Amino acid sequence: MDVPKIKEKSSAAIQTRSKELWDLSQEIWKNPELAFKEHRAHQVLTDFLEKQGFRVDRHYKLDTAFRAVCGEEGGLHVCVICEYDALPGIGHGCGHNLIAEVGVATGIAIKEVIQDFQQPVKVTVLGTPAEEQGGGKNILIERGCFKDVDFAMMAHPDICSIARWRCLARVSVSVTYKGEASHPAYQTWQGTNALDAAVLCYSNISVLRQQMRPHHQVHGIILDGGTHPDVIPTETKLEFMLRAPLRSDLALLEEQVVACFQAAAVATGCKLEYKFDKGPEHYLNVLQNDTLITRYEENSREFGMDFCTDQKICAGEMFSGSTDMGNVSHVVPSIHPEFSIGDTAATHSALFTKVAGAPEAQPYTLTQAKVLAMTAIDVICQPELFKKMKDDFKHDVANT
Repeated sequence: MDVPKIKEKSSAAIQTRSKELWDLSQEIWKNPELAFKEHRAHQVLTDFLEKQGFRVDRHYKLDTAFRAVCGEEGGLHVCVICEYDALPGIGHGCGHNLIAEVGVATGIAIKEVIQDFQQPVKVTVLGTPAEEQGGGKNILIERGCFKDVDFAMMAHPDICSIARWRCLARVSVSVTYKGEASHPAYQTWQGTNALDAAVLCYSNISVLRQQMRPHHQVHGIILDGGTHPDVIPTETKLEFMLRAPLRSDLALLEEQVVACFQAAAVATGCKLEYKFDKGPEHYLNVLQNDTLITRYEENSREFGMDFCTDQKICAGEMFSGSTDMGNVSHVVPSIHPEFSIGDTAATHSALFTKVAGAPEAQPYTLTQAKVLAMTAIDVICQPELFKKMKDDFKHDVANT
């Protein structure tokens, strides 16, 4: 096989469709939709992929999920991920319109050269709703969508390009304190103040932060602090979100915050109830597969991509955010690099929404799709890379 020619052909497939891909991205960007309600984005993506010759399952396991497939069974199976949900109030402030465009373009590029491989290959473009809220990928994992996948890929826009971006494992916990009502100015000893328990709980967490390990995070709010200042609150509710670099780190952090919850209950005499949400919104850390990400870095240099030069980031020592792609990376070998779109606007901001819809973002977006496709081609064409990728995955999962 002439791998350079195959890569050149795959990149050309993207470039010749640049106008159609731009229009696709714009349609999603101009019509932002929230988690599990991405009906318009879902429609335009599935229509587009059908026109490109994919076999499309339009409502794959979830109403606004989809699976677009090309190729043969029984061989290597590449999965390219699309996201397309928006943020409340600001639209595509996380650039999911560009993620969808990258995913579609990458799938098209691999499909274009699928007959050039010397083995059966299947490529799936998987539409995954509700990343921002709802954990769509986790539901798809539970429903068996990744069982026959060999590796998964996606790329995310950001303020700079970071190949080995590391995100944090995340879990939410709800806390309830129950007390006894009484008049706050008469026989107060007959009451048990649930608001005092909530305030102590919040303060305990604040004090804990001094002793927390690097990159461990706890943030929360008081959801319910009572109904009237003249009545001692009988019930209060809080919600916290915990983040840590590894799943094992998260278990330690859970123990620490539970001690804070319990101490507030003991000090005030209130009853405590708490529950960790280990459902779809329990996001795991991303395991960037070393073999895949190394090939991604090498292919990126073919296009002159500049990666972030901050040494801590480059060494994988800096962490930010959480994503359900982390859970995918614990099921199959995966990569989730970040790519610059030519501006320093922060994600999850109105300014980033504007940048994600600007034509200046397009060259960066198309390049990402080309690089992901080239990375997949390397693994397909080089059996030794495939084996090393699988070995890396086994090691990473065993040590997280």
